[in-house]
Amino acid sequence: QSQLVESGGGLVQPGGSLRLSCAASGFRIRGYDMTWARQAPGKGLEWVSSIYKDGSRTDYSDSVKGRFTVSRDNARNIMYLQMTSLQVEDSGMYFCAEGWGGPPYDLRGQGTQVTVSS
Repeated sequence: QSQLVESGGGLVQPGGSLRLSCAASGFRIRGYDMTWARQAPGKGLEWVSSIYKDGSRTDYSDSVKGRFTVSRDNARNIMYLQMTSLQVEDSGMYFCAEGWGGPPYDLRGQGTQVTVSS
């Protein structure tokens, strides 16, 4: 059974940093583009970043460009999202998903909560 599990979320002050992880099981991520998306309370799912199968290409939403960095370790079957200069507006549930770009996604994790607050 294919599964994605996110971790690394938490409470951080504005300007702080967090690194999210997405661990895959039941399949090898090396065969797939992968994506991070987020959902703020009361809002829809928003695409954040995508990374090509071999990591050679990445893309970011304008709202996070220059502050977030997506990476992957295909040997360990894990994808990461390094988030810096966090803003209150970055708060939400962060999901990893199989695929490139916006929703819908065929496979998505349960999410990890990120709260940016002073």
